[in-house]
Amino acid sequence: MTLDGVPPAVADVIAELSAESAALGQALHPRTAASLAQLVRIMNAYYSNLIEGHNTLPREIARALAGEFDADEGRRNLQVEAAAHVRVQAEVDRLAAAGELPEPASTRFIKWLHRDFYCDASAAMLHVRGLDKDYVMQPGEWRSRRDDDVVAGRHQPPSSARVGDFMQYFETCYRFEGMGKAARITAMAAAHHRMNYIHPFPDGNGRVSRLMSHAMAHAAGVGAHGLWPVSRGLARGIESRSEYKSMMDLADTPRENDLDGRGNLSQRALTEFVLWFLRVCLDQVRFMSGRFELNALARRLRAFAENDDRLKPEAATLLEEAAVRGEFDRGAASRITGLPERTARRILNDTTSAGLLGSETPKGPVSLRFPPAESEALFPRLFQTL
Repeated sequence: MTLDGVPPAVADVIAELSAESAALGQALHPRTAASLAQLVRIMNAYYSNLIEGHNTLPREIARALAGEFDADEGRRNLQVEAAAHVRVQAEVDRLAAAGELPEPASTRFIKWLHRDFYCDASAAMLHVRGLDKDYVMQPGEWRSRRDDDVVAGRHQPPSSARVGDFMQYFETCYRFEGMGKAARITAMAAAHHRMNYIHPFPDGNGRVSRLMSHAMAHAAGVGAHGLWPVSRGLARGIESRSEYKSMMDLADTPRENDLDGRGNLSQRALTEFVLWFLRVCLDQVRFMSGRFELNALARRLRAFAENDDRLKPEAATLLEEAAVRGEFDRGAASRITGLPERTARRILNDTTSAGLLGSETPKGPVSLRFPPAESEALFPRLFQTL
């Protein structure tokens, strides 16, 4: 399980990912980028739930974020999980923007991800079926007893008694301190599999690993302000939706001979997984770049305004202004649209009522919003059921 000697194919993808993630959203105003990042969080939660076999619609996630939950317990629990993903990812993004993101491969940070993800979980969501009996999972705590032992995929993860040691070794291998950028990007990919292989928690390992990968992308310098979704890429793959499971299984392969790494698992298989994982990341960066490029965004906003019965065509001018400038004062609507003040104010109110513009206070400057209900019209193919 080493990161030495990055193969040329991996090095090429690292170079492309580094360059193209740096360009993603570069022309966007930071406030516009922040609004788009919130849409990406909902997208990540949506696809993370799909990976777990749960279809939670974007509008259901948006309602959960507003504190509105389904009466059905099963649907409500799915909403709680999705809202938790959005909330934790938002905090990761905030820490990264402030330069305060902890070491993402540290046991302390990974335990925090798990604990915070499950902080609003119901008793039913914490109920886990062990080998011998059922029990209640403690958020943020490793598997620590035989009841916690599990079988995941084609391998049996390390016994509960060894999880602490394995995770300390994991942190030693994948902590970013002292690594260059290329090594960090490689570690981001390798760590995703290895954490899932260890399976340190009784439940929630996949969700935590995807949040960890998001944090590692930030720390590796390819996070692009949270504008691309790792979960979407893993859920969809490059050519097949079954790739994530098959590639994770491949990376479980035992070492074949003395030339196949130094640990128990195959270095060759891990290298194949790393290459696939980074290609998935690059594919998502390119996909989002095509939708979030400023001119493309302006065209989509104008087309949406001109085709929405709730809006006058002049609303497009307000949306484009917000995209370019980040925000504008409400009193500037007349100047921006070239319409009389009363007419411009009515158009502004229609646009805010549609959820496309919003502000922190009732009279404060307005900036773009991207409600999930309108996301398919604005950004086709963002949310697709697998």
